[in-house]
Amino acid sequence: MRRRLLLSTLAVAVVAVLLLGIPLAYATERLIYDEAQQQVEREAASVVAGVNLREELRQSVTGDQIAKEFPGRYIVVTMADGTQITAGEAPAKGDHVITKMAANDRGIHVQVSRDAGDVEADAVRTFLLIGSLVVLGVGVAVGLAMVQARKLTLPLIDLAETADRLGSGNARPRRRRYGVPEVDRVAEVLDRSAVRIADLLAASREFASDASHQLRTPLTALSMRLEEMIEAAEYPDVVREEGVAAAAQVERLAAVVEQLLARAKHDPTGDAVPIGVDEIVAQQVKEWEPVFRRENRRIGMSGVRGLTAVVSPGGLSQIVATLLDNSLVHGDGEVTIHTKETPTSIVVEVGDEGPGVPPELERRVFDRNVSGRQGTGLGLYLARSLATADGGRLELIRARPATFAIFLRKREEALLAKERVVSGPA
Repeated sequence: MRRRLLLSTLAVAVVAVLLLGIPLAYATERLIYDEAQQQVEREAASVVAGVNLREELRQSVTGDQIAKEFPGRYIVVTMADGTQITAGEAPAKGDHVITKMAANDRGIHVQVSRDAGDVEADAVRTFLLIGSLVVLGVGVAVGLAMVQARKLTLPLIDLAETADRLGSGNARPRRRRYGVPEVDRVAEVLDRSAVRIADLLAASREFASDASHQLRTPLTALSMRLEEMIEAAEYPDVVREEGVAAAAQVERLAAVVEQLLARAKHDPTGDAVPIGVDEIVAQQVKEWEPVFRRENRRIGMSGVRGLTAVVSPGGLSQIVATLLDNSLVHGDGEVTIHTKETPTSIVVEVGDEGPGVPPELERRVFDRNVSGRQGTGLGLYLARSLATADGGRLELIRARPATFAIFLRKREEALLAKERVVSGPA
């Protein structure tokens, strides 16, 4: 590309210089010759006037006098009586001369001749000057073309490297600008694309980590159920019961996968329905009791029964499972699940008798990648995200011992919100 720019600019410069230089050279040559002829004509008129003046003053007119006044000229003066006076050296035959004549009313005729060689030398010098300017103009044009080619090609090479980096997965925007509006526009588009690609890559990485964390809890519970089935293989009724529980756990696992896929697409699940809170809580207690029993701990339930909240079953199950898992790992003593009703929400509280949340983590306990021990730091972050997706919220209402509260929408609140969306603003 740089070579093409140089050649095209050079061609344009040469054509422009030739279109300007040739007429200029021709016009300059004509101007030099015209000026030379006019000068000879003025000299002839001057000689006539001088000779006439001397005649009036009755002074003699000699060729030497005239030659001193007009050196380098060959002058022939014809007086009124026919006498001729010559001054200067006569040009040789074949020489190119410029000759002009003048006369007055007293019969004096003057012929002045000038060798055209010096005029031609002036024309040649002028041609050389014009040619030098032409060469200088072409050189300047080539220099400017090289600068412009470098100014255009280097940004394009840089943009090509940026595009190659984006293709290789390095989506960090470079934010370079080059002073060329069109090229800067391309760089700006590439930077925006880099940001979008970085967001997509971050979302993919988050989805992978979220999926690995969220699937761990159902798989752990499923593993425990299968172990129970193996231990109770000699009791068919127990095996059947545990098999049903394992199948339910698999269904929960599939629901979690669907929720994670919806979150990866930045799309709400949209499956929040009125459900009985007792059923979800009882299911989780039943699934987690074996592992708590192995740790010589127990799970207790208290509070108001028969409450109904608008939430997705899989979402509430996952939130409660996350809180139980968090209590198992970080808490101690008995875990209590307390349900109650407030004027605006259905509340499910999960607390234990452990040391609670360290003071330095109280404000960041729901932040991503924040964990008090060797955990992933994703559980509470994802649990809060699931609660928010269903229109509720998850809060730490007491730090020591730790007690978390799930605030869920009541059926009436959900219906009012739906009516406001349908009716629109008043």
